[in-house]
Amino acid sequence: MPQTAPDGPRPPADKTLLEAALRRGQARLRDAGVEAPRGDARLLLAAALGLRSGEPMMAGERALTPAERRRFDALIERRCCREPVSRILGRREFWSLDLAITPATLDPRPDSETLVEAVLGRIEDHDRPQWVLDLGTGSGNLLLAVLAALPAAWGVGLDRDTAALAAAARNAGRLGLAGRGAFVASDWGAALAGNWDVILCNPPYVRTGDIGGLAPEVARFEPRGALDGGSDGLEAYRRVVPEVARLLAPDGLAALELGAGQAATVAGLARDQGLEPRDCLPDLAGIQRCLLLGHQRGRQKGSRR
Repeated sequence: MPQTAPDGPRPPADKTLLEAALRRGQARLRDAGVEAPRGDARLLLAAALGLRSGEPMMAGERALTPAERRRFDALIERRCCREPVSRILGRREFWSLDLAITPATLDPRPDSETLVEAVLGRIEDHDRPQWVLDLGTGSGNLLLAVLAALPAAWGVGLDRDTAALAAAARNAGRLGLAGRGAFVASDWGAALAGNWDVILCNPPYVRTGDIGGLAPEVARFEPRGALDGGSDGLEAYRRVVPEVARLLAPDGLAALELGAGQAATVAGLARDQGLEPRDCLPDLAGIQRCLLLGHQRGRQKGSRR
């Protein structure tokens, strides 16, 4: 005798609940060697659902639509290929700022926040006007973080990559800082003169031969020009340090990001150019990450603007 179907609507046979989808995505990422599979899976599931950053996900009993499931599977596949979540989503939080990133820009990392913290900690009056220069601005993360914290500051971001400059300008506009900054195409500081109160720089500092051994998220997806520091990792510093000496105001402060083990050598390059290392600060991992420089005391430089 045929069975009678129970009363009420049946759930679709292919119904996938949020929690089940999350577990499945997490397992795929774990098998692919991703370091934080559950956290990444949650971010990608939120993106597949069209949730804004920080918007809470609904209860796990809610089912994904077929379109949401396809989007989630596609995002998980990209992450399994080791594309970083920030590049998949096209954004990265830096110093509490929501920044858009593109293939032309370095993905800002918490290590670089060491520079922002160091500079802001040494400016006594945050309401005093400051002229801020960012050499190799990329997404604009360093410059925009400092401008956001110094309401009377004005700055310029330089980069030789026009696509990176366009991304930085868009970030400035989104953050309401477009009127306090400009973005200029230049090979380091060649396009500018003047005396700058604050100079920021995160140059490429990875040795060419070491790039292939970096995490796939870095080696495959970061713009090579933002990583490659030449055979010894110091090529960019040999160009940047003389520019800092030329452009820094007599009482100004420069902050350079460093790679592991580079502090003593870069400090020596700075001394050769009449600059004085003021401090070297570690990042959260204890690596000497930020070298602070000023003009050597007693040496005179040209008058201020």
